Amino acid sequence: MNRTYEIMFILRPDIEEAEIDKIVETFTGYVTQGGGAIRQTEKMGRRRLAYTVRRFNDGFYILLIVESPASLIHEIERRLRVSEQVIKFITVRMDEEEKRINKIRKLRSTRVKQSTLNAQAAHASAAAAHSAASEAVPAPPVAAAVPAESASAPEAIA
Repeated sequence: MNRTYEIMFILRPDIEEAEIDKIVETFTGYVTQGGGAIRQTEKMGRRRLAYTVRRFNDGFYILLIVESPASLIHEIERRLRVSEQVIKFITVRMDEEEKRINKIRKLRSTRVKQSTLNAQAAHASAAAAHSAASEAVPAPPVAAAVPAESASAPEAIA
């Protein structure tokens, strides 16, 4: 049974770009020869490491997203472990995570957000109040404005 895995590995920083491409092609070849499929290959470039690994402070990050059986992943990990150019690697199984995310999306699509319901209810009540007010007795006329001269402060007697 094929499952989805993310394999991230870090290559030594002193390797040239052509050799990096060759290493990536080698590992993708291992996957395809073993009966797996490469969904995505991403070269993330040279980055600083969080801590020193094998006296290196930075390295080239490579991400492979693979669909393959577990036995092939064990073989790929073994080959990553014995490769001198690889200073660190990690493999994460992603199919369970994808199932969980799809389940959450499905659940969210069936529900309506509470804030949306509150906004719709507030809008409906405001519209009803506005229509009721417009049907009611018209508002009394506004009082005439006081002239500016009389509204000013009394003048001082000199």
